[in-house]
Amino acid sequence: MSGAGTGAGQGPSRRFVVGAVLTIFAATLAAYWPALHGGLIWDDDAHVTRPDLRSGAGLARIWFRIGATQQYYPVLHSAFWLEHRLWGDAVLGYHLLNVLLHATAACLLAVALGGEVKGKKWPWLAGAIFALHPVMVESVAWISEQKNTLSTVFYLLAALAYLRFDRPAGRRPGAYVLATGLFLLALLSKSVTATLPAALLVVLWWRRGKLEWKRDAVPLLPWFALAATLGLFTAWVERRYIGAEGAAFTLSFPARLLLAGRIFWFYLGKLLWPAHLIFIYPRWPLAGEAAWPWLGVLGLLAGLAVLAVWARRGQRGPLAGVLFFVGSLFPALGFFNVYPFLFSYVADHFQYLASWGIIALAAGAWSWLLAGRGAGATVVFYAGAAGAVALLGTLTWRESGNYLDPVSFYHIILERNPACWMARNNLGEIYTDSGRLPEAIEQYEMALRTEPTYAKGHFNLGIAYSRARRLPEAVEEFATAMRLKPGWAKGEENLAIALAEEGRMDEAMVHFESALRTDPSDPGIHADFALTLANSGRSAEAIAQLTEAARLDPGDPEVHGNLGILLVQAGQGEAAVGQFQEVARLRPGRAEAHLNLAVALIRLHRAREAVAEFQEALRLDPGNPEIREDLARAQRLVDGP
Repeated sequence: MSGAGTGAGQGPSRRFVVGAVLTIFAATLAAYWPALHGGLIWDDDAHVTRPDLRSGAGLARIWFRIGATQQYYPVLHSAFWLEHRLWGDAVLGYHLLNVLLHATAACLLAVALGGEVKGKKWPWLAGAIFALHPVMVESVAWISEQKNTLSTVFYLLAALAYLRFDRPAGRRPGAYVLATGLFLLALLSKSVTATLPAALLVVLWWRRGKLEWKRDAVPLLPWFALAATLGLFTAWVERRYIGAEGAAFTLSFPARLLLAGRIFWFYLGKLLWPAHLIFIYPRWPLAGEAAWPWLGVLGLLAGLAVLAVWARRGQRGPLAGVLFFVGSLFPALGFFNVYPFLFSYVADHFQYLASWGIIALAAGAWSWLLAGRGAGATVVFYAGAAGAVALLGTLTWRESGNYLDPVSFYHIILERNPACWMARNNLGEIYTDSGRLPEAIEQYEMALRTEPTYAKGHFNLGIAYSRARRLPEAVEEFATAMRLKPGWAKGEENLAIALAEEGRMDEAMVHFESALRTDPSDPGIHADFALTLANSGRSAEAIAQLTEAARLDPGDPEVHGNLGILLVQAGQGEAAVGQFQEVARLRPGRAEAHLNLAVALIRLHRAREAVAEFQEALRLDPGNPEIREDLARAQRLVDGP
């Protein structure tokens, strides 16, 4: 797979390697230039570090609290945490790092294939194809998929360290320890890298033509244990925290086998002919009774059998490449539930790592066809390689321009896959957040006509109806969401809010209480329940709920402000002052926070302190005549008659 060259010939080879590395980085940056100007899409906001995780305590939560991040990939989210420290919310930094990680992975792949050996040029062609293949755009242009680019760099470094450990001249324990540490970093960035120990066995067989239990398998047993543990843990997190369970994921083993066959050919086809790429592909119906779907499985098995015969005759490369491709795809072949299966069984980013098997075969085959054919073959090799990567780079440049902003991103998906209900739902969320309620409602309704059992779609439509003051329809949609997803605390909460706004207070109270029984640790439910209680004249209970909300989320200034107002109304001035002081601390640039604090201080006859707060409020909002009048009255109290 790789081996260092020796002797005086190293100079030209090193110049070639340096030139190849610089070319790959420059070409990758050029091909992904449009993506550098892209914004946040899909679930990027769940990966770029949230405000509550940006502190040192937040970093600890990333590592030690399951559910603090969308998936338990603490190395990945630690990287995002550090990146936010470096460039904050500026997305250019995230995009640029993703491109650089991808280019680094391409160069490491070339080295792993033997690209540092003098005269061996096809590995660098493989690295260039990987760097510029448009199937990789989803992983590179999408910030969330830094999990792919980062974990892949660790994966390749671990592989290179292990191959250094495996040298015939003698094994060095330090290299094994380093390789194991890098493998763990890869797993904690994305658990799909769990396939590495199996991939290493394929590589070792390719290099030597045989495998030995003690030499080859035994050192990798701890890696297999690590891979199985973290892989199964990730599958549990997908079910427990992300929602990869339910009727949409209930497939029999024969159905999953059929699915695996079709997925294999789909990904192979996209690598060989990367046309009609879509961020969300149509979800295939699984025709369990028909005979033709079995052709995919039988075709794969027949192909492996032919390659196995070929390998016995000394040509191990093709079988090794296909085994690597299938083995690395295994986590995404349908045998394990992953959340995207809800709307599609395939996604380009699932084959980011697996693609190397086919790409290496293609590059190696091009070199093999021209081997021993004289000086002209070198010209043909370079010309063919340059033409191929230029075409791929152009396609990548065009495809990466589809990731510029969320609205155009979803419209492009819908142009290519008009039945994509998930894209319509997400587009509806954008329209809801921007106040374009008629357009949001239209998108939600179209999505639900395609997928009427999607609970979150009914929930989102309920939110849009609520904001449009179509309360009876909102109540109906929230109730439908709850029938489809019983025990959903957020669904209960929003149903309760809609009922309260309709004046159906008794029913609202029942649903608030049910939501709190389901999730008593959600500060938002306590806060919303408190407002409903306050509007019903139950101030003491409202204060109790807001107090609990403030305990659960001490950084929410709105909770402290509402609690302060209720405490003032209840005659608990000293306690109210404490709440308003907390609001002023959390929102130092807001005049309202200082104004409320000043009013509370006046009620406590602390006029001198109130004057200072009125002055600060006026400094922050100098054009407000009411603050100026309040300040004058407070000053008269201080100065006396």
